[in-house]
Amino acid sequence: MAETSSRRDLILDKAAELFARKGVAATTVREIADSVGLLSGSLYHHFDSKDSIVDHLLRSYLDDLLARYRAVTAEKLDPRAMFDRLVHASFEAVEAHPHATEIFQNDFNLLRNEPRFKYLEKSAAEVQKTWLAVITRGNETGVFRTSMQPQVIYRIVRDVVWLSVRWYDPTPTYGLRELADDCTSTLLDGISAKPATRSRARAK
Repeated sequence: MAETSSRRDLILDKAAELFARKGVAATTVREIADSVGLLSGSLYHHFDSKDSIVDHLLRSYLDDLLARYRAVTAEKLDPRAMFDRLVHASFEAVEAHPHATEIFQNDFNLLRNEPRFKYLEKSAAEVQKTWLAVITRGNETGVFRTSMQPQVIYRIVRDVVWLSVRWYDPTPTYGLRELADDCTSTLLDGISAKPATRSRARAK
């Protein structure tokens, strides 16, 4: 049982790398099987299709991301603090699921129309709704400036956070936590009605 679980995890890891690098459509079952030293037929003992692998990766990522968001919103923080926490929660999910994050960004439009992946639109809608609620409340309470539409702010935040998987390369002195801190500071100081001076100590 442990060996089967280990092989299944290896398949998921290798498939995620391939999907993120080549795209879902361009990746074949044979390539996935070859990457883990299996015959294509043997792969079906673990997953009944390529879509099953994609489904597992994306569901794990989105379930984790949304669970983090729900935990943040349950804290009843002020808009600025909640904005900060949502950025960090997003990067924490990216760190836990880097390849799945990239697959979601790259192949969302390809997969969204397939019946099996209809949940992608629902998850994306919840992500957007969470952000828009915080941004709108910040506008209404005077924390964020109102010269920018909430939808525009959301799109900027979305691209800053999730598209970072395409270029960010962590180092021992500058990890995802530091990147999240800098993104939060840049985004908040850019949209604050009254820019706040705040000091922060980087986590070592």
